[in-house]
Amino acid sequence: MQGTVDGFSYGLVTPLVAYLMACLGGALGLRCTTRSMLVTRSWRPGWLALGSAAIGSGIWTMHFIAMMGFSVEETPIRYDRPLTFASLGVAIVMVGIGIFIVGYRGASGTALFTGGTITGLGIASMHYLGMAGMRLDGKLEYNTFTVAASVVIAVAAAIAALWAAGQVRGFLWSVGASLVMGLAVSGMHYTGMAALSVHLHGAGAVPSGDSPATLLAPLMIGPLAFLLLAGVVVMFDPLMVMGKPDRSRAERKPGIPAHPVRHTGRGHVPGPRHHESSRTPQNR
Repeated sequence: MQGTVDGFSYGLVTPLVAYLMACLGGALGLRCTTRSMLVTRSWRPGWLALGSAAIGSGIWTMHFIAMMGFSVEETPIRYDRPLTFASLGVAIVMVGIGIFIVGYRGASGTALFTGGTITGLGIASMHYLGMAGMRLDGKLEYNTFTVAASVVIAVAAAIAALWAAGQVRGFLWSVGASLVMGLAVSGMHYTGMAALSVHLHGAGAVPSGDSPATLLAPLMIGPLAFLLLAGVVVMFDPLMVMGKPDRSRAERKPGIPAHPVRHTGRGHVPGPRHHESSRTPQNR
């Protein structure tokens, strides 16, 4: 017996809020990735780690906000707590691997393709691991072609977003990239949900696990608080807003002055004499 699946139990509220969370996580993560390319290597791991956690938390929060509007009419839905936590960890770790590759190798060529592919696979893995954590009186079945399409969307979105982060063209550029990334992540989610069908067992048993209200709502407080904290860090860093590189002082090397030296008056520094044909006899 096939279950009646409804992914929009609350109308457009959950898709819109989920999209905004994906955009917020993407914006913070991309700005942190951009910032990592403007600093010395000692600060780079910190910014990349912050960006990884921001993107991972954003897409995880987006997924489960969207799942708050998911229901199967014939059976209640519960969630397995360990798998739900694991999906967040997988998102942060795999996104982090991709971002660190781009952060250290640059957003072009093989590094961009490799980092974007790993990041996209991390987004898809988070989605389907989170779906595996659902408990209901039935079996989840997926259409292989639609699942493959959702993975392709995730990878393409990640590559495009990381490429945009490497351009370092200012705040508005990153905002546009985050809007596109949020749209692609949401599109990947709902494409994956379109691949889903539920085959009910018909036993009428109440599944084990936690209900969405008791698990997801409190569980999302942590990622939401983190995203707000990351937003504060970004907001008070002027380089994050302007997208300009650091103006570091010139290195002092032996025998090379840090700044050009100009001599005025009668002072003289020993050294090779320069041709003074431009001076007139009256100035000699």
